[in-house]
Amino acid sequence: MSQAIASRPLVSLALPDSGAGRLFAQAFLVVAGTLALTLSAKMKVVLGPVDMSLQTLAILLIAACFGFRLGVATLLLYLAEGAMGLPVFQSTPEKGIGLAYMAGPTGGYLVGFAAMAAIVGYAADRGWDRNVVKLLGSMLAAEAAMMALGFGWLAVLIGAEGAWTFGVVPFIVPDLIKIGLAACLVPAGWAALRGLGVGR
Repeated sequence: MSQAIASRPLVSLALPDSGAGRLFAQAFLVVAGTLALTLSAKMKVVLGPVDMSLQTLAILLIAACFGFRLGVATLLLYLAEGAMGLPVFQSTPEKGIGLAYMAGPTGGYLVGFAAMAAIVGYAADRGWDRNVVKLLGSMLAAEAAMMALGFGWLAVLIGAEGAWTFGVVPFIVPDLIKIGLAACLVPAGWAALRGLGVGR
């Protein structure tokens, strides 16, 4: 497998090589990605003492499949939609909308989502999405960055002890489960494609 192919994210296999068709396909994927993020934010699974959304799983999968540029573009558009008042976040419109909501307790985590996409997308662009161990490492780093940003902003609002107790601890195990799942799914997708003779 050439380095040029090995450094391309999974979604590149479905994109036209160049021209307006490629730009249209990329724009479609970014918009579709924001819809997937919205749906994942609204879907809840009970894991332990808290109801967890599937959003971090969606972010990890989008970043790993889209790569750095499309992954970050998807998250930035998603945040822009939320800033404009669209009810795309987990607790909107129940707990507010727009910039007022984004400046609240979840603001740091929202910024962290973009950082998460950047880290995992960067890794995918370098072929780490083919290897479970490497992808897992990049996803753990992305999770740490997201949690650090979320914790930092929440600590400003409610103090470090409360931020750690309510904003970090309940999410450690569920997020590790989602990271493990995402780190297995993407390389498995590549393996399946190689078995079909695609993406060699």
